[in-house]
Amino acid sequence: MTESTGPLAIVGKYFDALAAKDFPAVAGLFAEDVVWHQPGANQFSGTHRGGAAVGQLLGGMMTASEGTFELSLTGPLMVNGTMVAVPIHFSGKREDATMGQDGVDLLRVEGDRIAEVWLFSSDPESEDAFWGAA
Repeated sequence: MTESTGPLAIVGKYFDALAAKDFPAVAGLFAEDVVWHQPGANQFSGTHRGGAAVGQLLGGMMTASEGTFELSLTGPLMVNGTMVAVPIHFSGKREDATMGQDGVDLLRVEGDRIAEVWLFSSDPESEDAFWGAA
């Protein structure tokens, strides 16, 4: 793998597309059978399988946050084989509620696609409160 096509490059493209809110580009980086592990006990929590399910998850988060949900990198992408760990800060607003906290996203890349995603939040209780009950 070269740096332009390896896991770091794929995950870098993913975060660039997220920052630009270019959701077609985001969707194009997922494997058809992507598996997404969303933490917590809220309406978005659980394991989501397949590109359509992950697309619905991300669309739902944008709707619930009134389009304000954002991610920013807080440190470098770190690679170990096909796994990339990414320190992030995420935030959103809706009605009278706000959320902002740090986390870590862990992504597994197969070939030139993201095959699996695990998310970790620094304050799961406040994230659950923001997103609402399951």
